[in-house]
Amino acid sequence: MIAAPPGLEPAMELDRHNLSPQKEMVRRFYKDMWDHADVDLIPEIFHANFTFRGSLGPVLVGHSQFADYVRWVTDTLEHYTSDILDLVEEDNRVSGKLRFHGIHRKPLFGLRPTGRHVWWYGTPIFVFRDGMVEDLWVLGDVHGLIGRLDQNMSKPLEFSAQAPL
Repeated sequence: MIAAPPGLEPAMELDRHNLSPQKEMVRRFYKDMWDHADVDLIPEIFHANFTFRGSLGPVLVGHSQFADYVRWVTDTLEHYTSDILDLVEEDNRVSGKLRFHGIHRKPLFGLRPTGRHVWWYGTPIFVFRDGMVEDLWVLGDVHGLIGRLDQNMSKPLEFSAQAPL
């Protein structure tokens, strides 16, 4: 794990004793499983044939494919860390705002390792059934990540807001 880049909003303080069971499962997923690349926790969190759409784009099914993805991400980004910035729960769903970050050590999106601390935001939607996750869909700010990986590719947005009248 690694501290967030300077100047970014801090992660939530999560007291596992005050979280609902579903939010605690999300906390375990990010802080215990992802931040430590502990793929042995996958069967405790997910149904066997769960579906996953990751923040970097892949669509996967089941424990084995997901474990391979976790190993690839945490190998590519040294000290990979997930910062939970917000969590919202309704019925059998938990959504949130996260920041994912680490040190870029292996090729990613066709870009050579930079050795830089890179980050991107993600918004997960967890769907639970019988206390475990059956579907996880994560939208990631891939454009922002690529801009941090290759600062020559990042162009300013053509839009600019007019001053208020």
